[in-house]
Amino acid sequence: MDLYMMNCELLATCSALGYLEGETYHKETDCLESVKDLIRYVRHEDDTRDIRQQLGAGQILQNDLLPIITQHGHDKPLFDACIRLMVNLTQPSLLCFGKIPDDPAFRHHYLEVMAYLQTYKEAFANEKVFGVLSETLYNLLQLDWEQRQEEDNLLIERILLLVRNVLHVPADPYEEKNVDDDASVHDKLLWAVHMSGFDDLIKFLASAQSEQQWSMHVLEIISLMFRDQTPEALVGAGQARSAQEKQRDSHELEVLRQKEQAERRSRTLQRGTRHSRFGGSYVVQGLKSIGDNDVIYHRGLHNFKSYTHDTGKAVRRVPKRNRQAKDCEGKRRSALNVRLFLREFCVDFLDNCYNSLMYLVKEGLIREQAQQHDETYYLWALSFFMAFNRGNGFRADLVSETMSIRAFHYIERNITNYYEMMLTDRKEATSWSRRMHLALKAYQELLLTVNEMDRSRDETIRQSSNVIKSNIFYLMEYREIFLTLLRKFDETKQPHSFLKDLVESTHLFLRMLERFCKGRNNLVVQKKKKAKRKKHPNQKKAPELSPEVLEESWKLVTEELRAAGFQLSESLTEGLVPFDAASEIPLEEQRAEAMVRVQDALLARLGPEALGLLRAAREVWPEGDVFGSADVEPEEELELLKQILYAKLPRLSPPEPVAEEDDEVELEEEELESVQVSETEFNFLDFIKRFASSNIVRPYLLLLKTYSQNTAHTNHCIARMLHRLAVDLKMEGLLFQLSLFSLFNQILSDAAAAAYTELVTFAKFVLNRFFSLAAKNDKAYLELLFWKNVGAVRDITEGYSKDGEGSDKKATWTEEEEEELRQLYLEHRDSEVPDLVETLLPLLSNGNRTRRQVVLRLVHMGLVHSAKELKKQKIGTRIVLWTEEQEEELQMLYDEYKDSDNVLGDILKKLTAKRSRARVVDKLLSMGLVSDRRQLYKKRSRSALQKASAKGMTEEEFLADLTEDQIDDPLEEDEEEEEEEEEDLSDNEEEANVQERGGSGTGGRRRKSQEWTVGKIPDVGAMVHVLQGEGMSGPLVWLQNCLNRTANDREEDNLSQPVPLVPLTEENEDAMEKRSFLKLLRKLGIRPPANEQESFWRIPEKMSPSQLRGAAAALSPGEPAAEPDARTEPEGPGPQEGSASHEQRAQALRALLLARKSKPEREFTAAEDAESTLGGSPKEKTSVKRRRALDDEDDEDDEEDSPTTMDVQDDGDSDREAVSAPAKRRRPMLLLDDDEDDDD
Repeated sequence: MDLYMMNCELLATCSALGYLEGETYHKETDCLESVKDLIRYVRHEDDTRDIRQQLGAGQILQNDLLPIITQHGHDKPLFDACIRLMVNLTQPSLLCFGKIPDDPAFRHHYLEVMAYLQTYKEAFANEKVFGVLSETLYNLLQLDWEQRQEEDNLLIERILLLVRNVLHVPADPYEEKNVDDDASVHDKLLWAVHMSGFDDLIKFLASAQSEQQWSMHVLEIISLMFRDQTPEALVGAGQARSAQEKQRDSHELEVLRQKEQAERRSRTLQRGTRHSRFGGSYVVQGLKSIGDNDVIYHRGLHNFKSYTHDTGKAVRRVPKRNRQAKDCEGKRRSALNVRLFLREFCVDFLDNCYNSLMYLVKEGLIREQAQQHDETYYLWALSFFMAFNRGNGFRADLVSETMSIRAFHYIERNITNYYEMMLTDRKEATSWSRRMHLALKAYQELLLTVNEMDRSRDETIRQSSNVIKSNIFYLMEYREIFLTLLRKFDETKQPHSFLKDLVESTHLFLRMLERFCKGRNNLVVQKKKKAKRKKHPNQKKAPELSPEVLEESWKLVTEELRAAGFQLSESLTEGLVPFDAASEIPLEEQRAEAMVRVQDALLARLGPEALGLLRAAREVWPEGDVFGSADVEPEEELELLKQILYAKLPRLSPPEPVAEEDDEVELEEEELESVQVSETEFNFLDFIKRFASSNIVRPYLLLLKTYSQNTAHTNHCIARMLHRLAVDLKMEGLLFQLSLFSLFNQILSDAAAAAYTELVTFAKFVLNRFFSLAAKNDKAYLELLFWKNVGAVRDITEGYSKDGEGSDKKATWTEEEEEELRQLYLEHRDSEVPDLVETLLPLLSNGNRTRRQVVLRLVHMGLVHSAKELKKQKIGTRIVLWTEEQEEELQMLYDEYKDSDNVLGDILKKLTAKRSRARVVDKLLSMGLVSDRRQLYKKRSRSALQKASAKGMTEEEFLADLTEDQIDDPLEEDEEEEEEEEEDLSDNEEEANVQERGGSGTGGRRRKSQEWTVGKIPDVGAMVHVLQGEGMSGPLVWLQNCLNRTANDREEDNLSQPVPLVPLTEENEDAMEKRSFLKLLRKLGIRPPANEQESFWRIPEKMSPSQLRGAAAALSPGEPAAEPDARTEPEGPGPQEGSASHEQRAQALRALLLARKSKPEREFTAAEDAESTLGGSPKEKTSVKRRRALDDEDDEDDEEDSPTTMDVQDDGDSDREAVSAPAKRRRPMLLLDDDEDDDD
């Protein structure tokens, strides 16, 4: 930025600071006020950081602020103000802009601020400046805690922040083109820190008990000091090279020498004896060109080895999202004097500060007293100083704080969290990947330290390492973390260095585990098991008993009760508990289970026990007189017991036994699995079999491609893992892959192949095995094109088996069953049912078929391409995080509507950011506004209930009140409308896509149904009336004007093209995000965005001017037309699961209803009553709809069963049943994937 473009007021303020004459700075009288004005200017700068740029262009910090603090440091108010201003000016540019801007203009401002920060860092590389800072900080730290004022603490913190900001400034790669051992700006800054004694103050702050509050600032400064360093370089600073280093250097020189000699030989062979214009032309027999002829080669034969069909082709551009992640900046070797002082700093820090500082930082992180992402400094310090300790004469007591199971657990939890965030926060995936790499380095260093403890001469240290190893090998989280990280490796998000550290850590862990298992015959470890249960609990019918047996049982029970005078002993009543308060089963289901227990007691002819259970249940559930009224007579109790005996009650079958993990692909819709932990004997070879998967081999192959740049240890780790698979497991067929063979060919033909002896030997072994197999199996060459699982490897080596052989788990299907499934699928595939498989299951003749079997058979028969096509459509909310403004809005709305009858419904209507009711309920609970979900339920009107009881209630009314949940669903209708509108929206998107492709069929028929003819105005009066009630009159007028304007334009121009609806005001933008307004647009025939390239809704080109005016006229306010009931759905082949259970439960409750009626002429059996009530007349329509329970969480693949409740409402002439769908609860996403390889 040009200095002459500086703001006039800012220029005048800077001129009032003072002036520099030679080495002396003369301050003005109002210097302090000018500094305070500059602070005020910086605080109110705009988004481009203009004030910061102008001050940087004027070099105010170099020419004014630094001379002021060095020469006028005795003026405490002025010194404090200058420090405060410099802390603000040196703030990292990433914090100023929030992130690296994408906009070119803002990116320019970002780079300008970064350039000024780099000049500030160079100015701070001055011993005099740090001498003043050190002296000031030393004087402040000399004050006792009682003498230290608040201003003194603020100044200490600002000095630490200033040093942190200066150290944080990155180096300029274009200006600092220094080689190793040369002093960079960062080295000069570190040397100034050392010469001023500031590093000693840092160590004092890290070790002093009275200065614990600065622990996180100190750790951050230390991490920035060692930013460009490696522990190995510091350990070897000032010392003679070890024999290992000399051997490594000689090996690298030998590799380079062999490559140079090979290149020299190849150049000698390429020199022909004739002139280059007479190279000749050759026909390559057996290699076809574009046509049917052989390729003609027009170059010398010495170049033929490099011939490829890709020569001359344009290089295919790799999309940005598919490019490999880039590594961070590399490390450099600082000047020797800087490395020596840093080495001494590390030694003193380990001796006096490390354990105490790491303890304080860890406690602050656990208690969430630190800022976001501060745990990265902890992870860096752990890996750096523990590595330095290993290289500098290992002492376990120096790092005892971080050498524990707690440290393993903390790092493992962070790795899991970083992986989850890398998947969810895709925009910041690179940052999360770097944090994950830091955590992996820390985990690797913990393993290396444990391995070093094993080699210690001290017996107690070796015993401690055995204790740690037994714990990490016992727990499955630590044992399977590397297996999971390899499976989940993504080269587009995780850099090459991450894969290198992951492979080396895996090699170290397996070597330690193998050595640990050799000395033990029976090692017991944790193992996961899955308790598999069906999505809908199986129901078994009550035992079928003849009427004679029931009559005989009832007679005996009656005689027993009458003989006892309906009196029960105290011992019997005390032992009867109808429900379990600690159970997770809801009271509604426990009430039904209590009825079943009463019936079981009657069937067992235990009359007193049945009567005791009935009376105990009446005390627990007195509402609705389900188990009789409080003043019921003994004879009425007897009649109630009779009705329960003869009723057909639903019964839940016991859960299926726990089954161990199998390796087949599990369909998420078929079974929900709860992980259980048990102990089992560990087998190392079985654990290695977990690595026999193409998902594991691919990352190793990716790292092997850079074998020439890898270290010898990295190549050894790769070769050792492949050797375990090919030799130890005898699964060399897993490596029969063309890309791997191409890499083997590259290694074997490398000029420096002698330097990669291990890789060359292994490549020859695998190739020999393949060619031996190819002599027996003529399909082996085709198998090279595909990655293989364990089953395919077995087929290649042992011979191919027919379909269905060798697998007892596969269900057999007859030809008749396949034909039946085909007919049912073809019949229902075009029906708009939410779940096609759930529709087909009850229609199959074989009722034992599971969802998984049906889906696999449909895929096998070729009726569907993939099982993913048959997944259920899930509808959820994409809004997850709550801002402070949204929390304040929610609290304000709750305070406003907390006394209303429908608290949750009123809040959801007024919320600015629309969310699901489950999100709002969870937020209200977490904010402490409500203590129980039931406080948010819709309240019943007591007057209406009293009026109904006064007039007398019909059987249907009483049953609806009886079987209804103890709470009313506050937003059932709203949720149903949301689901319907979601489905309509998806349908419209599908129609737009079909129209884009020019397809026909169902999409075409649906599209035709949306078109309306000239003069036929859609009936949207009721919708307009509702929208006006919601305050959308402005958007409706805007829409009406758009339609009229488009009609006029089409009449004048005689042209018709789609016209986008572009909302220019905030009110119209909000309306375009509301479902009700979008529903109105669809009703009028306006088209939603057809694909990702369209952002706005469009008026179709097929709509004539008369149609447009008709639609505009329909938006005029008028009498609202009768809106059809949004909850009523046409009868269709929807899912029938769960309906039988609700009907049986309704039968049981109706049986209890009869007992409280005093009219003898209206006695019915439970079956007759169920038939008369549920069957209904042909004119009655029963609509079964799904509703979401209040505890519905976001859409996750892993789901758990939630209790199924039944809500029977009396609505005029029809009975409505609202059956809740299983509510989905979010399980914590575990990084450790528990499924076995799908090959075993």
